[in-house]
Amino acid sequence: MIVVDSNVIAYCWLNGPLTSAAQRVRVRDPDWHAPVLWRSEMRNILTGYLRDGSLSRVQCARVMDAMEEALTGGEHLVSSAGVFRIVEKSRLSAYDCEFVALAAALSVPLVTADKAVLKGFPEIALTMDAFLAT
Repeated sequence: MIVVDSNVIAYCWLNGPLTSAAQRVRVRDPDWHAPVLWRSEMRNILTGYLRDGSLSRVQCARVMDAMEEALTGGEHLVSSAGVFRIVEKSRLSAYDCEFVALAAALSVPLVTADKAVLKGFPEIALTMDAFLAT
């Protein structure tokens, strides 16, 4: 079981330079968990693809449906107190702190490509490559 942030989720389902790494992470550990917030962040990411014409509305809906199905059972409401404990220790947004707080609550690694999260929480956050090397 691992916590993944919205970018890792996006990399896994949207073709790009980090897609292969994200898919290898999913093969290595398919038990992905994330705060419910991931849905809103993913809708925002997909909005960019829709607006620049990279994906149609139908394609965005299909991708979102696939992601939602894959994360069924792995979505969590994160306690505000837990998020604020993380906020106090960092300069990260509350959004990023939700992922850190969830990983801490579940006592599992957070797999991310976010440099600020990796720098702020090296004891819990791993790059995709570091996770794959463990």
